[in-house]
Amino acid sequence: MADGVRMTRAKVEHAPNCDIVIVGGGSAGSLLAARLSEDPDSRVLLIEAGEEPTDPDIWNPAAWPALQGRSYDWDYRTEAQAGTAGRAHHWARGRLIGGSSCLHAMGYMRGHPSDFQAWVDASGDRRWGWDELLPVFQAIEDHPLGGDGIHGKGGPLPIHLPADEVSPLARAFIEAGASLGLPRLEGHNSGEMIGVTPNSLNIRDGRRVTAADAWLTKAVRGRKNLTILTGSRVRRLKLEGNQVRSLEVVGRQGSAEVFADQIVLCAGALESPALLMRSGIGPHDVLDAAGVGCLIDMPDIGRNLQDHLLGAGNLYAARKPVPPSRLQHSESMAYMRADSFTAAGQPEIVVGCGVAPIVSESFPAPAAGSAYSLLFGITHPTSRGSVRISGPELGDRLIIDPAYLQTGRDRERFRRALEASRTIGHRDELAGWRERELLPGTPNSAAEMDDFIARSVITHHHPCGTCRMGKDPDAVVDANLRLKALDNLFVVDASIMPNLTAGPIHAAVLAIAETFARQY
Repeated sequence: MADGVRMTRAKVEHAPNCDIVIVGGGSAGSLLAARLSEDPDSRVLLIEAGEEPTDPDIWNPAAWPALQGRSYDWDYRTEAQAGTAGRAHHWARGRLIGGSSCLHAMGYMRGHPSDFQAWVDASGDRRWGWDELLPVFQAIEDHPLGGDGIHGKGGPLPIHLPADEVSPLARAFIEAGASLGLPRLEGHNSGEMIGVTPNSLNIRDGRRVTAADAWLTKAVRGRKNLTILTGSRVRRLKLEGNQVRSLEVVGRQGSAEVFADQIVLCAGALESPALLMRSGIGPHDVLDAAGVGCLIDMPDIGRNLQDHLLGAGNLYAARKPVPPSRLQHSESMAYMRADSFTAAGQPEIVVGCGVAPIVSESFPAPAAGSAYSLLFGITHPTSRGSVRISGPELGDRLIIDPAYLQTGRDRERFRRALEASRTIGHRDELAGWRERELLPGTPNSAAEMDDFIARSVITHHHPCGTCRMGKDPDAVVDANLRLKALDNLFVVDASIMPNLTAGPIHAAVLAIAETFARQY
């Protein structure tokens, strides 16, 4: 443990501690612990609620759906959603070193350049644009196309472009998309996303590579100026003037008061705003309802919650046995405009090939190998939800309301995505696999389509936006990711994203952390 930290069972000890405390050992926290401890004169403490990963299933790409609900999953539960047929949704988030990079489906997609132009517009800072982030992404990546001026080479995180191991069903799906005019892409990360391609994955030699595997190497962990404290949570931040004075940390041995010059929150889109609210920083009305005194009224903390949904799914009975995936079940995502298979630009909808029969809990799942699913969704939902605390203690549940499908635009775009999925699903290129369509059958009206969509959608595991970056007075952090109300507190995780990127957000989260490390 870092010099000066004393954990006691009975009382809080006061001790000078370190230069930087990073709260949360997930993807952003793992990267930052490695990058910020490169300076041997900077004492860095990484605090993680969970433990080190040990479950061998974590590194088996095909096992990822079965990881949800295990002891290292926070397994949050949303409020019942009117837009999804009154269902509450389980949100899997990693509670261990490496965070959700130990749980997710390993997809690596930077996003579309237009996604980041929206970040520039929100922040007023060109650093968050596609061109400026290109060297940041390249520094992260070890890509087979690295050295071409677009993709990175020799970075900590391997990017795998599947080839021979791609399912024959996914190959037929790609051919079906191409027959409709979708361009064939070599991965999703060149800046062009509209088209069909096998998904780029964080896999090396058939094994998942987590953010902790990539950045918290044996050499990094051996640095004398880096301490990793597991099994510990920050109960609240203690303020003095316009700074955080200390952190109250609760762990296996009791509690401690930890001091640092700089605090970096990397606890994610749910726990970062929750910690701020428990500390008296947030919307006055939310804090009052939770029994927390409001020290700094920041109405937008916890708001702007966004997440991707996927319809699960457009289900087909197979004409012949579908061989199990040699990757991670969802092997190809086809991005496109909502009204055209041939138009270029920023993606609006997505259709994915599920080699397994993937359906929501609303429908019975056929036996593995007997059916397959095409997943469908929208890339930039306009519905906005919130997360808020229900009380002042760590054990008080979070009230998570993603407000799924609350706008007419989202519902209309989802219908377009379902239509695109069924168009691809009925192409001749898939005839050798397709016996018949099982779901949704033949909806006859927009209302029937909406009903099926409401029952079929599941989370794509991309919560973000709850401490959004912006230049406007209500934004939570500035372009440097500093909490606007305090001098020495930064938020560096998915919560700062003003808006979703078109695909999975993991690459963008890593880019956020790397950008912060470069400016620090």
